Amino acid sequence: MTIKPFQVQNMLRGYDRHLDQGRRMARYRMLLQRSSPGDMVILSQDARRRQLVEKIATEIMDSLMVSGSNNPVVLDIKEDLQREFGFEMEFRYLPLEPEMQILRKDGEELIEVIGEEKTTILERFWRITLEKVNETML
Repeated sequence: MTIKPFQVQNMLRGYDRHLDQGRRMARYRMLLQRSSPGDMVILSQDARRRQLVEKIATEIMDSLMVSGSNNPVVLDIKEDLQREFGFEMEFRYLPLEPEMQILRKDGEELIEVIGEEKTTILERFWRITLEKVNETML
């Protein structure tokens, strides 16, 4: 197998373009940092932790609760909600609907929870999820 000079030149030209782009991006980043030193926000460890806890709690609420996950944290949250409100609940999203649907289990029958009761359950759901995630994080 022979490598032709134009193939080597094309490869080196590609590397050169990548280096130029990297230098340009580094220069641009330095200019941005110099021009707006007051705009940089430095978060404390507590604030970063709180953001991470909220992100995980949102993921649990949006995905894991609806999917019927067997994750211990999800099961704990469901038990706490059932204990607090006195009935079993099922969470799901309907196709083309942006809001989560909460269903109360009455034996084999599922009844949709709406209005003020739904708002109360969702608020408590958020608080319990935040507490559980915060407890389980190192």
